[in-house]
This record gives sequence, structure tokens and C-alpha cells, in this order.
Amino acid sequence: MLYHLLYPLHETISVFNVFRYITFRTIYASLTAFLICFILGPWVIRKLSHLQIGQYIREDGPESHHKKAGTPTMGGTLIIFSITVSTLLWTNLTNYYIWIVLLATIGYGCIGFIDDYLMQIKKRNKGLRGRNKFLLQTILATVTGALVYSCSDFSTCVTIPFFKNISPDLGWGYIPFAALIIIGTSNAVNLTDGLDGLAIGPIIIASVTYMVFAYVAGHFKIADYLQINFVAGSGEIAIFCGALAGAGLGFLWFNTYPAQIFMGDVGSLALGGAIGTVAVITKQEILLVLVGGIFVIETLSVIFQVGFFKMTNGRRIFKMAPLHHHFELKGWPEPKVIVRFWIIAIALALLSMSTLKIR
Repeated sequence: MLYHLLYPLHETISVFNVFRYITFRTIYASLTAFLICFILGPWVIRKLSHLQIGQYIREDGPESHHKKAGTPTMGGTLIIFSITVSTLLWTNLTNYYIWIVLLATIGYGCIGFIDDYLMQIKKRNKGLRGRNKFLLQTILATVTGALVYSCSDFSTCVTIPFFKNISPDLGWGYIPFAALIIIGTSNAVNLTDGLDGLAIGPIIIASVTYMVFAYVAGHFKIADYLQINFVAGSGEIAIFCGALAGAGLGFLWFNTYPAQIFMGDVGSLALGGAIGTVAVITKQEILLVLVGGIFVIETLSVIFQVGFFKMTNGRRIFKMAPLHHHFELKGWPEPKVIVRFWIIAIALALLSMSTLKIR
């Protein structure tokens, strides 16, 4: 909105020429989203507390978590609001990809909201039934994938990290492939959201990483120099990623240990869906395994735990899954688990960015 209102003034007032630069708008989108979260955070916490929307703690979870019962949840609504407002303020609203990523973010947020509403307000212990949740996720992810596929000149080739000459073309099969990426990322973030600030930290790191990927993919000369897929218009997605990082930092102010608010499914599903969609648009789909390595590890720990439990009649690989609970039960203080997972996420992000040159 500001881009459309202020940039045309550059012909008479040269200072407004800065609005043409994606880097400038990305910085201010980040700051705007951060300030919205930071300013509105206390009010949202009070409102959720007044409505008695408190965190439900599983009986089979770590005993140390029982003291968190009643902490305000559904804070993801604040994150989504901050991202949406900031994105609408600073991006070029004629950009098709911006509307796709906002659709995925808000859509997955709505699915998470229904789940949280049924659990926290209607007091249905398991919230939205797993089958129904997965169906809604699949429909939304398929629509998102189809919208990306329909973009003119969008390549259906899949980028393989570290290999510049291997890029299989999936054709129409790219739609279910993109849907799988988006669904998987959304659920992986949801599984990781189990400790104070554990999920939002890697989300911030992933959003900054994809901010770089979006910028270089949308810049013809840089994309050509790095020999990566040029995606016309994807540069604006860097601004969305900046808003996501800023909103994440603002939310982390209140979500850091000991948390004053939790994001809930409305936040974790939305943020995962957003990251997955950005990975698809920027043609760095497979690399998401590295960028979101923490989410992958957490998901695999659950899969291996359940599979091993069924095959061995009750034996376990970990003390508890997802993996962060395993380290908690080993005696690691919660902040130590969180910060060490963040460190791993940073290392994986740096490794993933090295693929821009190693190919």
C-alpha cells in the first residue's frame, strides 16, 4: 500500500525513490511487523487471559510442563495479523506470489484456529479430528500448489541442492509435490512447538534464509551468476519473509522462557504453511530439508518412535517424542534444549546458503 502511495511521488520528490528497492522495503516490513507484535502483545495476553484461553497440557507429557497449564495460547493470531498488515503495507500488491503466500498463511492459520477453538474454548481434548485436519490441509495445499503452477513462466523443475545439472521436470506432478512440501512443513512446525520459543526461533532463522533465496531468485543478474532458477517477481517474497522474521522476533519477546503466551496451532500451522509455500515459490523446495532441519529431526523422531514402538511391542528409541522431550527427560534444563536447537538451526541455515555457490 505504501509502495503504491509513495513511490509515484519520486518523480517530484527524489527521496521517495527508496521505495523501489526491495531491500529498503524488507527492512521496514520487518520493523513494522516487530513493532505491531511488540506493542499489541501485552494487550493480546491480557485479552486471552480474560477469555480464559489457556494452554491445555497433555497428561502424558513431561511433568515439568504441568505448571504451564493456563498460559494464554492462540497467540499465533497476533503473528498472522502482524505479518499480513506489514506485507500489505510494504509490498507491491500487484505481485501474484504475495497473494498466494498470504492465502496459504491465513488459510493454515484458519485451520489451526478451528483446532485451537475446539480444544481451548469448546474443551474438546483433541481439537479438530486428525482426518478432518489433514483433509483441510491437503485441499489448501493443493490449491496453493495449483496457483503457483498456473503462474506464467514458472518452472516445474525441482532444484537439487549441490547439483546444478540435475533438475527433474515434474510437469503437472509439481502440484502434488508442492502440496506435499507445504503440508509436511506445516505439520513439522506444529510438532516442534513444544517448548517456550523452540519453534519460533528456527522459524525466524528459516525466514531470514529464504529472504536471501527470494531476493537472489528474483534478481535476473544474480540468479544467472549463481546459476539458480530465476523466478520473475519472487523478489517481493523477500519482503514477506522480512515481515515473518520481524513478527517472529516480536512474538519471541513474550514467548521466550518462561513464556507469557503460546502461539497454538493457529500459529504453528500458519508459519509452517508460509515457509513451505515460500520454499516452493523460490524454487528451493528440497533445500527446506536443510533450512528447516530442526523441524525434520523433530518429525523423524516421532515417526521412528511410533514405528519402533509398534514393531517391538512397546520398546522405545527415545524417552519421549518429539526429540526435545527426550532431552528434557534426560535432565537438560528447558532453556538449554531451546538454545542448542537454535544453534543447530543457525548452522543448518548457513550450510544451506552455501549451496548458492557450491553446485
